[in-house]
Amino acid sequence: MAEKKKDWAELAKGPKFIELHSKKKSFLLTLWCLGSVMFFLLPICAGYAPEFMRTKVLGRLNVCYFFCLFEFAMIWGIAFYYTHKSNTYFDPLIKEVLIEFTEGAQTKATGNVALSKLTPREVQS
Repeated sequence: MAEKKKDWAELAKGPKFIELHSKKKSFLLTLWCLGSVMFFLLPICAGYAPEFMRTKVLGRLNVCYFFCLFEFAMIWGIAFYYTHKSNTYFDPLIKEVLIEFTEGAQTKATGNVALSKLTPREVQS
């Protein structure tokens, strides 16, 4: 059986895809900015405020060590937050886009709107 070609340009023009793309882009840009600011803040602080970074906080551990540990924890937090947001918010939007795209393709191919009704489970398979 010959596989049908997908019209990806048509998918990219759909309103739900445009909404999904813009929301995901703004979400990812925010997380990237947060991670980048924290990443570059460590060498900047170490270079311009070395005495502050050498300040002892707990025993022999100084501010710089805790800053590094905080960066590590923050990156893991960003990863968990992204996974949660993707599973609960973006995945349902992706399913809607796929259903809309598949319905449109089937309607064009068959000319019958009744045949084009799919459930999310049918789209996944």
